[in-house]
Amino acid sequence: MTTDENKAIVRRFIDEIFIQGRHETVDELLADDFVAHTWPSTGHPRDDLKAAIDRTSGALEDPQFTIHDLIAEGDRVAVRLTSAATQVGQFMGMPPSGKRYSIDEIHIFRLRDGQVVEHWHQLDQMGLMKQLGAMPGQPEAAAVGAASR
Repeated sequence: MTTDENKAIVRRFIDEIFIQGRHETVDELLADDFVAHTWPSTGHPRDDLKAAIDRTSGALEDPQFTIHDLIAEGDRVAVRLTSAATQVGQFMGMPPSGKRYSIDEIHIFRLRDGQVVEHWHQLDQMGLMKQLGAMPGQPEAAAVGAASR
């Protein structure tokens, strides 16, 4: 596969799996030997991702992913993006907040023969938790710092 073809697969993965939550795309785009380096596995990677889709679709509304960079070399595609959604159900152990978040993320995909075989993911989890009210922000600290100048 060319790097442009790999980029197209990753764009499709983000759109159809992360945004639309399409189980049939999981079956099509995940290799049988897929390894997720970021979330726990039961040994059934397609089922694990479908379960994650079901959890998030019940917890988040109006998901948006804005791709800022899509860089490919060889069998890897790196994506820098901003994700946003509104939390309407329990999410990552946090009760529903009704709040919308927007965070930066980096995903790295390794592809083989038109399928994703590995995935790594980094996200601004602290920013996510602050925006959803699961941990206090630090506006007081900023105000104290400004007052002491």
